[in-house]
Amino acid sequence: GVRKRPPRKDVKKKNDVYVNRRSDFAGQLERCQKLLDSSHQEVWIHGLGAAINRAINLSLQLKQRGMGSVEVSPKTSSVQLVDDLEPENDEDERHTRTRTNSAIHIRVYRIPLNPTEQSKEAS
Repeated sequence: GVRKRPPRKDVKKKNDVYVNRRSDFAGQLERCQKLLDSSHQEVWIHGLGAAINRAINLSLQLKQRGMGSVEVSPKTSSVQLVDDLEPENDEDERHTRTRTNSAIHIRVYRIPLNPTEQSKEAS
């Protein structure tokens, strides 16, 4: 059999959100929104492999909710993953296999409204 090791993560900051296929989408959307509404001016959404689509959807939902005050900036990368290959029997040696997977890192950030939009809101 194959045991997939979790990907190595850099030091996780409070405004880093890691998405996977089993993530609660609504819960993560609310968490990101709370971070943007609090003192954080930006949130980083990270998705790997099959979760890339979810990460993109999450960032676009936040942008849509922001009604012009939120922008997104995606970056892609390749991530090295390690799998442990289980031996067929007890005498065999354990082996590992390295593979590459695509990842996305999306910066979701607040942009200042321009003065004309701010004056419309004030009136």
